[in-house]
Amino acid sequence: MGGIVDTLLSSAGILIVLAIFVLASAVKIVQEYERGVIFRLGRLVGAKGPGLFFIIPFIDRMTKVDLRVVTLDIPSQEAITKDNVTVKVNAVAYFRVVDPNDAVVQVEDYRRATWLIAQTSLRSVLGQSDLDNLLTRRDEINERLQQIIDEQTEPWGIKVSIVELKDVELPDTMKRSMARQAEAEREKRAKVIHAEGEFQAATQLANAAEMIGKQPGALQLRYLQTLSEISVEKNSTIIFPVPIDILEGINMLLPKDSSSE
Repeated sequence: MGGIVDTLLSSAGILIVLAIFVLASAVKIVQEYERGVIFRLGRLVGAKGPGLFFIIPFIDRMTKVDLRVVTLDIPSQEAITKDNVTVKVNAVAYFRVVDPNDAVVQVEDYRRATWLIAQTSLRSVLGQSDLDNLLTRRDEINERLQQIIDEQTEPWGIKVSIVELKDVELPDTMKRSMARQAEAEREKRAKVIHAEGEFQAATQLANAAEMIGKQPGALQLRYLQTLSEISVEKNSTIIFPVPIDILEGINMLLPKDSSSE
């Protein structure tokens, strides 16, 4: 009799343990930023969560999907631009899952698939762009990349929000050529500015000469002003001609000799 009781107690203990195990496997908790995609006997039931819910043990299978934004680092890709320049460019992309069902059913690993699509799209866009556009119009290239990657990942329930080019690595020969081009451009601007200054100065001198030509007295005033400026330097001997007009004026002021009459 005692053996039967012990057997019953052992069986009851096993049943209790099994019940606890089954109950634990039936209870699922999903975080606020997650969704649980449920499959029942291999067929898709749908996404559940967040919070606490129950599934049927051994019949239902749940796969958790993270809905937070994922930062995807795209490694350096070597490509030839439209104008036959070899460059290396790396980028970063931001995406998130908007449809958990498609992210599980339509693709095996949505993170890796998005990563590979981003690499191939980056090489393709670089091959369609000139080097000048790559260096000066990054916003347009970023927008084009975002649209291409987003269209290709949309069937997987993925939304690509931002794609940004990080570093553009150029060959050393191209760097030297660009440095010479920039130096030549600076010299060109300097010469143009100097020529414009000379032109403005010549224009002002021509206007001044025209004004002095109309007013003869202005020339004498300018002459006297120049003498005043030169006389500031007392350690120099200055020899300057006297205008005939001034001598004639002085001769008229002198008294005439009576013997000459």
